[in-house]
Amino acid sequence: MVNETRLRRWLQEVRRGTRDISSVVTELKRLPTQHFGFARFDTHRRLRRGVPEIILCEGKTPAQLAQLTRRLIHLRETVLLTRLVPSVAVKLQRDFPELQYDPVSRLAYWRPPHTRRSGKGMVVVASGGTADLPVAEEAAKTLEVLGSRAVRLFDVGVAGIHRLLESFALLQRARVVVVVAGMEGALASVVAGLVRCPVVAVPTSVGYGASFGGVGPLLTMMNSCVPGIGVVNIDNGFGAGYLAHVINATSVRA
Repeated sequence: MVNETRLRRWLQEVRRGTRDISSVVTELKRLPTQHFGFARFDTHRRLRRGVPEIILCEGKTPAQLAQLTRRLIHLRETVLLTRLVPSVAVKLQRDFPELQYDPVSRLAYWRPPHTRRSGKGMVVVASGGTADLPVAEEAAKTLEVLGSRAVRLFDVGVAGIHRLLESFALLQRARVVVVVAGMEGALASVVAGLVRCPVVAVPTSVGYGASFGGVGPLLTMMNSCVPGIGVVNIDNGFGAGYLAHVINATSVRA
């Protein structure tokens, strides 16, 4: 696995004469993939994007997940497993006791010791109701594993708008706000009208029949009259957290 930090160190060693050019060339020849038979692992992902490849667990066997996890830990790379069911998580933790699992978000994760988190920037994750909690927590945990600071603001839906307005000062300090809501999905428009930062909206499949499994709030969010809203797919807390982290990290560098 080659990341920017490691590559810079190699180049500095070449400059000092403590590493020969051929050894760097040999390492780079291994890019951009490592073949596992069932998967082609993108070893170039962090170097290109600043974030390693994330593993979606749906459709993969426990043995396949164990092989990928083992390789990431061996490389001292951040591990993030999404949509991991509890029964498989138990099996993985037997082999990798250092792996942490959150049953609410269905995320398993591991960060190398002494990995620095960004102390700059804050992302608020706001959810409409308690039923939206699993998706909201998936976004918040993703942010934290990737290195951003997440502040949770749960159960602040438009049915009791005063609950949201109580946190107006907090929203004003956010670099990004992730809004997770089902039913009619109006919370994203309300929040976007209160803040100056980007809003990442996540429609959830929470709601009665006419919400069509999340299509209702999806269309509401996409048709918002408030500019500055980006909408991810239904129940895609991971995608929202990832995008919010990228925005936050880019803003910090700037």
